[in-house]
Amino acid sequence: MAEGEDLQTFTSIMDALVRISTSMKNMERELVCPVCKEMYKQPLALPCMHNVCHVCASEVLLQHGYLCCDPTSEPSSPAATPATRSPRLGRRGVPKPDRLDRLLKSGFGTYPGRKRGTVHPQTISFPCPACQRDIDLGERGLGSLFRNLTLERVVERYRQTINISAAIMCQFCKPPQLEATKGCTECKSSFCNECFKLYHPWGTQKAQHEPTPPTLTFRPKGLMCPEHKEEVTHYCKTCQRLVCQLCRVRRTHTSHKITPVLSAYQALREKLTKSLAYILSSQDTVQTQIAELEETVKHTEVNGSQAKEEVSQLIQGLCAMLEEKRASLLQAIEECQQERLASLHYQIQEHQAMLENSGMVGYAQEVLKETDHPCFVQAAKQLHNRILRATDSLQSFRPAATASFSHFQLDVSRELKLLTDLAFIKVPEAPVIDTQRTYAYDQIFLCWRLPQHSPPAWHYTVEYRKTDTKAKGLKLWQRREEVRGTSALVEYLDTDSVYVLRVKGCNKAGFGEYSEDIYLHTPPAPVLNFFLDNRWGFNRDRLAISKDQRAVRSVPGIPMLFAAERLMTSCHLSIDLVIGDVAVTQGKSYWACCVDPSSYLVKVGVGLESKLQEWFQVPQDVVSPRYDPDSGHDSGAEDTTVDAPPPYAFLTIGMGKILLSHGSALTSRDPNGCTVPLPPRIGICLDYEQGKELVANKQERKVTIGGFAKLD
Repeated sequence: MAEGEDLQTFTSIMDALVRISTSMKNMERELVCPVCKEMYKQPLALPCMHNVCHVCASEVLLQHGYLCCDPTSEPSSPAATPATRSPRLGRRGVPKPDRLDRLLKSGFGTYPGRKRGTVHPQTISFPCPACQRDIDLGERGLGSLFRNLTLERVVERYRQTINISAAIMCQFCKPPQLEATKGCTECKSSFCNECFKLYHPWGTQKAQHEPTPPTLTFRPKGLMCPEHKEEVTHYCKTCQRLVCQLCRVRRTHTSHKITPVLSAYQALREKLTKSLAYILSSQDTVQTQIAELEETVKHTEVNGSQAKEEVSQLIQGLCAMLEEKRASLLQAIEECQQERLASLHYQIQEHQAMLENSGMVGYAQEVLKETDHPCFVQAAKQLHNRILRATDSLQSFRPAATASFSHFQLDVSRELKLLTDLAFIKVPEAPVIDTQRTYAYDQIFLCWRLPQHSPPAWHYTVEYRKTDTKAKGLKLWQRREEVRGTSALVEYLDTDSVYVLRVKGCNKAGFGEYSEDIYLHTPPAPVLNFFLDNRWGFNRDRLAISKDQRAVRSVPGIPMLFAAERLMTSCHLSIDLVIGDVAVTQGKSYWACCVDPSSYLVKVGVGLESKLQEWFQVPQDVVSPRYDPDSGHDSGAEDTTVDAPPPYAFLTIGMGKILLSHGSALTSRDPNGCTVPLPPRIGICLDYEQGKELVANKQERKVTIGGFAKLD
């Protein structure tokens, strides 16, 4: 039983040591300089929140043409002695003294970072090796940077942890060296007991040096201001920099927020503690995300190989098709060539037969020797036909086939351009919402288009959600996927609400970017759908209603001229009233209409049914109600505020303008002060219980309320 407990204890200890070792190995990544890939030695804190060794920073500036003082100018420092320097650090290319002397003689100034041959002060730009950004170090260069003492302490503790058995030897003993037992911050050296007494004799100033534990890295007791060599006591929140008393009173930090370093220490320590606690409490989440990233890496490798294979197959298919095409084209040329050669060879044979020593000529000569008339006629008739063909061929000589193959040339410029432009498919660019065609009514009609040079999209995804300022969180997006075409209809919306919509395209390469969000305001009340009544109220010689009973237009001709003439005399008004086929008896209703901007005079509104019936029973040509104060129909009467609701409420429109429904404005002599431009659509909201009409004009296209009825 005891042996089992001992084994379990030993196993636990070994597991703990393994975890500690793994943790230390992982921490080593944070302690390596990005330039020399060694552990930090006298690290400097850059303004970009990264660190770099002093020696490495000097070398980087030298490579970029800046002068730097020798960072190893402290002969008593262990960093400057070969016996205590890291073996890998010794392999670094430290600038040679003669080179530094030449550079110092050729330049001006004494502080590190001054560029060669410059007379006037200039700012020093340091390329950070970690973030690859150019860091402005000011005129003082590396002399303006703080030494990261905390990082030095962490590096020292890490070295002691991984090298527990490595002893620090006395730097002043003659061989064989003894183990160091004391250190001196002022002397920046480690001593054994005898050497410490020898180099710190009683009665001298060195005797007042306080001994410290032996170390390889000696640091000042506190963080010193690099400019004034004073201990820092405050922290500038504006500059995010530690400052000393002298820096605090300088003009540079005037009106800056400066706090004691203790307050900054407490605040940053609290923030760091909370952040670290959150990370430590989220280890399961971190492991899950690491597993997800590793899975993504696997998928990336698999998908990359698959993509390579697909591209290879496609290119091989193109090559195979080209090879087939090449074979067919060469076959066509070969067939044409053989046909021409056959014709030319036959023509050559015909001409060879006409030669003196040829068979045909010799045969003809022998036939001419025949004296038997019937036999001669029989043989000469057949021979004469051959001689005639040969004679015609000789007199009108032309090769039976041309030797040119120019009509077999290929024009591959288009194909070469296609092959040159052959590239991977790109996702569609962000669509552009067409605000001229997009509107909100009882439904939202959304239109968009792709930019001119955008890759094509196979389909689109439309997303929309209702915006609610009172809600604590944002509502989830609702989607309509795989929308074909460049328009979509969004239904089942709430009234008097603002909806935000966006759209993105998709093709074989994936989804592209979203379009800009567009905000559309739905009508303030349920939409009233109705048709125009074509049975009464208007003169068919002057007005015509469309077949779908959604629009009305003027009929040009003599009746319209007579109506205009009567209107201009200001004595009569020809009333043509077009009404809807439904009546509102309760609640709120909303509808919209469009009026042609070139219309001379149009009134849009509502009226009481009883008054309308009385109106239809009187003649259509009546004295203008403008001069009848009891009619209540004119724009002047409709705009007057009275206790009882008027029988009619109209909005006067004409020549691309709307007459404002304000009594004070109507009495103004200034025509521009009482009119507004005609919007593309006019929305009308009727509140039956309140007995009044509300008109909503939406001039901005992206929030335009659309309509179907049209009056002219």
